[in-house]
Amino acid sequence: MNGRHGRHRTALPALAGLVTLGALLSGCGIRATEVPTDFGPAPSRVRCSLGEPEGAGQGERGLPVQVFLVCGPSLVAVDRAVRVADGATDARRVLVAQGLMDELTREPTTPEREAGYTTRVRPGTTVTGPRAGDPEDTLRLSTPPAELSATALAQIVCTFSDSAAAEGNGSVILGGPDDAAPRRYRCTDDVRARPAAGKPPSTEATGS
Repeated sequence: MNGRHGRHRTALPALAGLVTLGALLSGCGIRATEVPTDFGPAPSRVRCSLGEPEGAGQGERGLPVQVFLVCGPSLVAVDRAVRVADGATDARRVLVAQGLMDELTREPTTPEREAGYTTRVRPGTTVTGPRAGDPEDTLRLSTPPAELSATALAQIVCTFSDSAAAEGNGSVILGGPDDAAPRRYRCTDDVRARPAAGKPPSTEATGS
């Protein structure tokens, strides 16, 4: 009997302490829980979602374009603007291509970075027009397409293929600074969804 009463007397202060702690938490507006919770900081921006077109946000004026940046495992189109001087059709096409390349190579803006956007295209990449014997829509890069990473090439192909720099049929003819024959690359749904999985499909470019 004395042992059982002793255990009761020992438990009472502990129980009273728990009741007091619960009352204090309730008084502070905090609900006591049986397990700790840690939801972490709230995300500052939804991944791959921008509040407004980047070109408009920077106050730029020029030709409205879209460039493909990397976000997660996929390519996502982002609105930009490039300044292109008036000129002959062929010259203008190359200028548009270089403007697009400049957008691909520059560091994503702060809102883009916060939303998870990156680019794999290296700064300093330049674009020129066709050489003698090339198809007339050829764009030659300062780096051979074969030496670009799969993701960087996918960004370039998808950005160029549906722009004024190409025929607008989902493909673009690309070559490098060497004598290798240019090839026609296509931007497909698979390329946009998984750019790192492999180089964009290509075929031998014909015509002059």
